[in-house]
This record gives sequence, structure tokens and C-alpha cells, in this order.
Amino acid sequence: MKKLLLLGVAVVLLASVVGFAQSADSAMTADKTPPSYDLKPQALLDMDQLHQKFVALAKAIPADKYTWRPGDGVRSVSELFLHVSATSYAMAPYFGGDKASGVDTKTLEKSTTNKDQVIQQLNQSFDYVHGALEKKTNDDLKKGVKEFGPEANAGDIVYLIIVDAHEHLGQAITYARINGIVPPWTADAEKKK
Repeated sequence: MKKLLLLGVAVVLLASVVGFAQSADSAMTADKTPPSYDLKPQALLDMDQLHQKFVALAKAIPADKYTWRPGDGVRSVSELFLHVSATSYAMAPYFGGDKASGVDTKTLEKSTTNKDQVIQQLNQSFDYVHGALEKKTNDDLKKGVKEFGPEANAGDIVYLIIVDAHEHLGQAITYARINGIVPPWTADAEKKK
């Protein structure tokens, strides 16, 4: 009798978990609620903060470390920074920015190890994305981008650029710390303590 009761409880629990998972999954795909925040100014603020941190970190890393890489087949310091620039240049046209003239996003990542040139590219690429986004309205950012799927819109592309940059900022911080370099904003905060 106890086994039958336990089996019954197990079946009920399993059925409720499966039912909950199915209803949660259908609720997630059916939700078409627009964001509850103003995307454009938040994205501009985030991009500007990323810009400041990338350039500050790029300046803090000595020029002789720009060819350093954590292992074979992994991006070097210069390649990492230039990858961020290339991604910005490549993705911004999908949210309505003009194509950057004179930039080959396929070769940019390996185009130089010169610190000043890398920092110049970081500045130019962040300014480029900022300028392109500044010209858009939130309604522009709701427009579909079929290349990224039937549900994707221009705001999603802005989000992808920002998320990718955040990921690579973390990577750049790791590169710096492995090489004994404290990110400037962290060093500044430590001085204030």
C-alpha cells in the first residue's frame, strides 16, 4: 500500500513539473511585451561607459603586451581590442547605421599591434556606433531585422553589440590582470578607500 501511495505521489509530482515547464515555455515564447525602459538613452549610456573603460584599459596596458596572448589560438591583446571594433563596425548597419567606409571588418582584428593605432580604432568604432545610434528613435529600434530571425529587431542588434562588448571587456580585464595590470577604474576606487 505504501509503495502504491508513493508511486501515486511521484506521478502527480512529475505531471505537475511537466505541466509547469510546458506552460512556462509557452508563456516565454508568447510574451510580446515591449521593454519597460527607454532603450536608446540606456544603450547610449552603456556604450559610453564601455568606450571609456576599453580605452582606459587599452592605455594602461604597455605597448609590449599588445602581442601577448594567453595561449595558442587565442586572441592577443591587440586582436581582442580590434575584434570589439570590428564587431561594432559590422553590426551597426543592421540597426540602421551607415556602413563604415574604409573599414574591412574581416581583416581589422589582425591589422595592427601598434598601441596608438589600436586605441584610435577603439575610439573611432565606439564613436561610430554612438553616432549611428544617436540618429535613431526608439521606434526605429523596433523595426525588424530579418537577417537575425523573424522576431529580431534593430534594438536587439544594439543589445547584441553591447553584450558582446561587455563580454570582451571582461576578457580584456582578465588579460590585464594576468599581466599584473589593475584596471584604471579599480585603481582609482582603491585610492579613494
